[in-house]
Amino acid sequence: MDIIGRGFLAGSLTPLAGSYPQVTVLAAGVSSTPVDTAAEFRNERDLVMATAESCRRSGRLLVFLSTASHALYGATTAPADESVALAPATAYGQHKLSLEESVRASGAPWLILRLSHVVGRGQRPHQLLPTLVRQVAAGTVTVYRGAHRDLVDVRDVVRALDGLLARGVRDDTVNIASGTPYAIEDIVAGVERRLGTRAVRLVVDGYAVRTQVSVERLRLLVPDACPPGGRSYLEGLLDRYVHAEAAEDTVLLRE
Repeated sequence: MDIIGRGFLAGSLTPLAGSYPQVTVLAAGVSSTPVDTAAEFRNERDLVMATAESCRRSGRLLVFLSTASHALYGATTAPADESVALAPATAYGQHKLSLEESVRASGAPWLILRLSHVVGRGQRPHQLLPTLVRQVAAGTVTVYRGAHRDLVDVRDVVRALDGLLARGVRDDTVNIASGTPYAIEDIVAGVERRLGTRAVRLVVDGYAVRTQVSVERLRLLVPDACPPGGRSYLEGLLDRYVHAEAAEDTVLLRE
């Protein structure tokens, strides 16, 4: 497998690097939903198109990592599956949808994975869990009233990709998520319990989005690799990563 990128997701995929020699995974580009600069979007589009053309010429399968966040699906009252009509309200969502369409039209074999909010070791400081751990540890945390996020373990992302490739899935779009939108308040409370502290909340109105992502297609294709979601899944994530993030912050402060 050829993995393009040097960030959190690219690094997490290295256990698969020795497998699937005819696959290229594009794990680089804009990874933050607030980003809306034309230059960053243009750079990612150039990379996607160049990679797709290379895969078209060689016949390699291109795996493109998109988003299953509110930026693409918006607020939902029912689980959003991969076939729903999309009209993203943000520049980031519009950008990712446009890239998906370009990949499908490129002539290369393709597989598009729509990822929810991925959690794991080695995340960048601006991402959700590192931000919440840092704020709670500092004593003050910003909470958007009514906001929810679907958290998925990066290990489950790797497991799902492995299963899809082993099954030979191609020319398809698949959500990889827990299927459960967790209230930010519940995530913050879980972080507090593990750090043994209570932070002052700065509650902000607006941005109160709850997106329910369907994982039925993933469960159908690779049932053993589909995250179970639910309360216990969130507790397991926090058990696994909160103290790791806190330790990483301590190391950075000492340097």
